[in-house]
Amino acid sequence: MGLMKDTLKHRGMRNQLAEVLFEKGITDLKVLEAIKSIPRHLFIDSGFEGHAYQDKAFPIGADQTISQPYTVAFQTGLLQLKPNQKILEIGTGSGYQTAVLLHYKVKVFTIERQSELFKKTKIFFEKMGYRPKKIIFGDGYKGLPEEAPFDAIIVTAGAPEVPKPLMAQLKIGGKLVIPVGLEDQIMTMFVRKSEKEFEKKEFGSFRFVPLLEDKN
Repeated sequence: MGLMKDTLKHRGMRNQLAEVLFEKGITDLKVLEAIKSIPRHLFIDSGFEGHAYQDKAFPIGADQTISQPYTVAFQTGLLQLKPNQKILEIGTGSGYQTAVLLHYKVKVFTIERQSELFKKTKIFFEKMGYRPKKIIFGDGYKGLPEEAPFDAIIVTAGAPEVPKPLMAQLKIGGKLVIPVGLEDQIMTMFVRKSEKEFEKKEFGSFRFVPLLEDKN
């Protein structure tokens, strides 16, 4: 990663990216503020810095990607976060989505199943001063029962179906935002209305890398 440089030029590029997202329909001011303030170029290898502020996904190793900024902004906006809420993130990846969540002053618990990404991102968070409550190496399908219930759960990989443990770990009134599907995914939000009842809303199709389940 070399030296952690964030310049006026980078800030200008971030402001432009926020404009692009606004034109594409992202109107949540808090999420646009996060996009403007978080140095996304530091989350990808420095050789590809030029790609950091384009609205597109980008490979980060271990067959994973850093999600398209529009997708990050869209998913985050659906959660309607408030300070001090408990949030579970499935798929830490490069940590960019985590940083966006932390911008809301929420308590983030984040799980990554790829060992190389987990190690790299953990070190990166320490260097950058990002402080999730916990960064966990493990199987996101299982969620984090020992910290449940959560105000919101965000899944950053495509799931063929909705993992039941995640539904069970939502507070009443809590939201699960998850891309569901094999090839293309439908961005789906479940709101827990009661112990047994969930309201489901769909928000069009997106493309994600698949959410992998531990087979062992």
